[in-house]
Amino acid sequence: MAVRKASATWSDGGLKEGKGHIELGSGAYEGQYNFSSRFEEGTGTNPEELLGAAHAGCYAMALSAGLERAGYTPEKVATDAKVHLTPKDGGGFEISKIELMVDANVPGIEEDKFMEMVESTKETCIVSVALGGVPNMEVSATLNQ
Repeated sequence: MAVRKASATWSDGGLKEGKGHIELGSGAYEGQYNFSSRFEEGTGTNPEELLGAAHAGCYAMALSAGLERAGYTPEKVATDAKVHLTPKDGGGFEISKIELMVDANVPGIEEDKFMEMVESTKETCIVSVALGGVPNMEVSATLNQ
């Protein structure tokens, strides 16, 4: 099976003064991150944003595969993710919630069947499973036909 790689480097100081650099093994993305981009609204990326992108990508692909296995041909499955980073009781931070918002075009599927598949995909998507420690994971969906 495939092994995916990524790397990160933190340099030039501690938490607030330091700076980081993230790079995907494929070379498809590399960029900077810092305290401000992670815990405030500064320029750059952050691990939570990258996690959201991974989750949205995995979910869209998994739902499309499930729809195909069930005999439907999705024209589009678009997924947005919101990853909530919140203060933790006793100090530190945690990912307290992930929201997935799905917008899909799937000809011929009934709304009830679609929503059933949306929910089951939340439980089986590879990244959802890996993020099982997140206390609140929600998915909402809009079906366009």
